[in-house]
Amino acid sequence: MATVLPPPSKRQRTAIAEKAHDQQTIDAIPSDLGSVRVHFYDQSTGQPSGAPVAIPVADATVKNLELLLNTLQGNDASERVPYRFTFGADGQVVDIVNDIYRALLKPGLRTTEDTISLHYTPQAIFRVRAVSRCSASIPGHGEAILAISFASSSSSRLATGSGDNNTRIFDTDTGTPFHTLKGHTSWVLVASWSPDDTTIATGSMDNTVRLWDPQSGQPIGQPLKGHTKWITSLAWEPYHLRQSSTLQRLASSSKDSTVRIWDSISQRIDLVLSGHKSSVSCVRWGGTGTIYTASHDKTIKLWDSTKGTLISTLTAHAHWVNHLALSTDFVLRTAYHDHTGTIPSSDKEKIAKAKQRFETAATINNTLTERLVTASDDCTIYLWSPPSAPSSNAAIKPVARLLGHQKQVNHVTFSP
Repeated sequence: MATVLPPPSKRQRTAIAEKAHDQQTIDAIPSDLGSVRVHFYDQSTGQPSGAPVAIPVADATVKNLELLLNTLQGNDASERVPYRFTFGADGQVVDIVNDIYRALLKPGLRTTEDTISLHYTPQAIFRVRAVSRCSASIPGHGEAILAISFASSSSSRLATGSGDNNTRIFDTDTGTPFHTLKGHTSWVLVASWSPDDTTIATGSMDNTVRLWDPQSGQPIGQPLKGHTKWITSLAWEPYHLRQSSTLQRLASSSKDSTVRIWDSISQRIDLVLSGHKSSVSCVRWGGTGTIYTASHDKTIKLWDSTKGTLISTLTAHAHWVNHLALSTDFVLRTAYHDHTGTIPSSDKEKIAKAKQRFETAATINNTLTERLVTASDDCTIYLWSPPSAPSSNAAIKPVARLLGHQKQVNHVTFSP
């Protein structure tokens, strides 16, 4: 049983209050010092901002100096700019941290008879909204939104799947809808952009996968049929692994315990990965050619994406495996797109750039390594480091078991 400390006595509370009062008295600025003249100068240009201003020493704090300078510059209350104030004389630069009294008057660097020249530097030129605040609310769907995916090329376009059976493409810069993709007959559970940004794949509760042209909003071909239950996850083949520029393969996992590999051009099933004994909750297509699947049968399986054969089975979780993520997810999803916005001109250059970005992200200690993390209903997360060319005879053990959650872990992802 934990020991509970008794509350402080009246004498102890009185002593604490007296100590706090004495501390405030010590730190307080004397009120009999009168005023001091302050002249503001722009640090970048050296130009003065108005004439010298007389300020009571007791009120010459950094906060009040900022308020005064903003007023002199005509800034509105909503456009207040925080400043850093410094004083320089005889080759010595002093930062005004709290107030002028403690920084200059008390040490004897200046007296109340002097005119103090303060140089100011803006600390924040742009207004920044807190991350916790909503930037925009984009209406459009008639039911709950169940899936969301940014475009591979930039964050300016967003695809969302909803319980209203529709997928919508939004322009996030303006907060307006771009296209409404209609065709599914039940909830849209997952949406995914292809790495080259030319196709959107959606999986639905109607047991089908549909492909869409994001530019026109029109469906590409007919629905991909083959699964007997709803679609749980989608994963495109990494761009640098494509055998040709005209071959785009897509992996879909389903509640029916299988994963199907589709040729999105001919819209035919290329491979069927069967081996799980329960629903396949998540699928990822790794940059080394390995397909990773997580299932409610408590296992994670590694597959050869060329032959469709099982490579290895990872067993560590004690309950359903709900989700998995790769350390290279971001570069695989964005392929040859980067922050510069420069797109290679030829297919060969695109593949080379996508491969170079992947190898850079996956290289750890001069070794090509794709780290894997899995989340489960057993309230744990496991970190794995499968070899780049895993063998079916080699047992793969987790690198770490991450604890802390008190309930089921439903989603996990790596930082880009």
